[in-house]
Amino acid sequence: MGIKLIKIASVYLVIGILFGMFMSMTHKFGYASVHAHINLLGWASLALTGIIYYLFPNAGENTLAKVHFWLHNIGLPVMMIGLILYVNEVAHMEPVIATGGVLVTLGIITFMINVLKNVTR
Repeated sequence: MGIKLIKIASVYLVIGILFGMFMSMTHKFGYASVHAHINLLGWASLALTGIIYYLFPNAGENTLAKVHFWLHNIGLPVMMIGLILYVNEVAHMEPVIATGGVLVTLGIITFMINVLKNVTR
């Protein structure tokens, strides 16, 4: 899972950078929260978790790692799409954002449990 997380993190990095360029070129800085979340939760967090899973194979090669991967990578796009629509004043996007956020949070909690159980000397 470590390699998969590092690879998907690089995709989020490109998306985050392109989103930043879009904001800069269009002067639509209302999307700053989307840009920040993609870079933090997509690029930085997933790259770091991927490195941890790579360095500690016991943590990276189990069901908890897979659950973390899928919760995070389903939740983050749902949350970001909801946030983009919310910024564009589409009604009733709060539950979409919250659903994505809960999935990401559950994924991160799964990561923490996995680290506490499986990251050892």
